[in-house]
Amino acid sequence: MINRHRSEFPTLASGIHLLSHSLGPVPRAVRESMIAYCDAWEHHTSEDAWATSWWTLSRHVGDRIARILGCQPASVQIQPNASIALATVASCFDFKSGARNKVVTTALDFPSMEYFWDGQRQIGARIEVVPSGDGVSVPLEQILDAIDTETCLVAMSETSYRSSWRVNARAIVERAHAKGALVLLDVYQSAGVVQLEADDWNVDFLIGGTIKWLCGGPSCGYLYVRPDLQRDLRPRLTGWVAHDSPFDFAHAPMRYARSVRRFAQGTPSIPALYSAIPGLEIIEAVGVSEIAAESQRRTQSMIDFASERGWTVNTPREPSQRGGTVMIGVDDAQTMAERLAERKVFVDWRPGAGLRMSPHFFNTDEEIEEALNILAELIKR
Repeated sequence: MINRHRSEFPTLASGIHLLSHSLGPVPRAVRESMIAYCDAWEHHTSEDAWATSWWTLSRHVGDRIARILGCQPASVQIQPNASIALATVASCFDFKSGARNKVVTTALDFPSMEYFWDGQRQIGARIEVVPSGDGVSVPLEQILDAIDTETCLVAMSETSYRSSWRVNARAIVERAHAKGALVLLDVYQSAGVVQLEADDWNVDFLIGGTIKWLCGGPSCGYLYVRPDLQRDLRPRLTGWVAHDSPFDFAHAPMRYARSVRRFAQGTPSIPALYSAIPGLEIIEAVGVSEIAAESQRRTQSMIDFASERGWTVNTPREPSQRGGTVMIGVDDAQTMAERLAERKVFVDWRPGAGLRMSPHFFNTDEEIEEALNILAELIKR
């Protein structure tokens, strides 16, 4: 039986929280953690906060995230957000020189990725967006066929924000490496609710953030870099923290850190790190494997409930192809989300996807059933 830690989330007293795909509830301990940050800052004059804890805090938080991603310690660098993490990786490539300047993405990626890659066309990148015929998934064969000897990077969401469809990471990595390309997966909608296996997949990069399933709020992003790549790549998006000897304050040229820290930029956001720690501790205590197994069971029961009533389900039926969210197509999804909120059932919606509903470890089966019954009542009206 999973320990739901419900007492650790004051927000849960206000209603049924099915929004972990968007914003996880705040852990009670975040308040204490932020006070600890204020105390460290207040006493900085008598005890150097940077020397005692702040300088190594990014590494400690990164190592916690690494365990959730299924990768080794010292392989995750904290980032301001996932967009900067993506841009940092992209800055390692020279799209103007040679024939290998193609980036493969999909039509189900988060808009930030689409906007970013569209901008890279101006500096020589050729972007191939693999389409989705149904708005729910992209055929694996089409993705594999798009990866060729001109591809430098395959960059796509591991789990789609708009349908909860999961890519076949292992097959994509194998194909990309066979063609001499690298792979970046956006795991923002994955980490903390599905079992990720970065080491086993042999994936090159993972990006994400703490705001959703990790219960960390809009605090920080992260970038995983495969250990054997860490000393070879030279990101142009950089800063003083990425220097091998940052406190030498040396002039250019850059001498990169001989670790994942070479993918850092400027001064890290210390309060953001403090705010993320309690959520990471709770996820570790519950266990991602337990969370993932329960998530598959619950999302399946939600899909079955919807299917029995003839509702449109915009989420894959196959458990291995599905993340932690179920998308239910309804008329006027925005209004329906508002009506559910009036009944203390908190979900959201996206154009073309419908309602997005996400059970997490802190939810109970009873409240998920209650939420679905309320939805059924509103739809019947």
